[in-house]
Amino acid sequence: MLLFMEEVTPQEGQSRVQQGAVLVDVREQGEYDQIHAEGAALLPLSELESRFSELPKDRELVMICRSGARSKQAGEYLMQNGYSKVVNLSGGTMAWAEAGLPTEGESS
Repeated sequence: MLLFMEEVTPQEGQSRVQQGAVLVDVREQGEYDQIHAEGAALLPLSELESRFSELPKDRELVMICRSGARSKQAGEYLMQNGYSKVVNLSGGTMAWAEAGLPTEGESS
């Protein structure tokens, strides 16, 4: 079954988070510590299979990584496992920071 996941801009992603969506960063801890979108929850892709049930099914999930590839992979995995409200943040954390949206971490 082919699942289509919507891509959103950083601005749209931030707007959805402000409306109650959960921003899920799937990079590894070291990358996350360097810089991440403000309010992003860390769930590394390497731990996704064992921990995805921690994510709420009743809220939209906005997936984010460095550039958008790993988050798309993670989002597709979630959709295959019963999550219906999942979108991918196009361009990832790099695009989020370039758009001037708030970031946290060592280099922000």
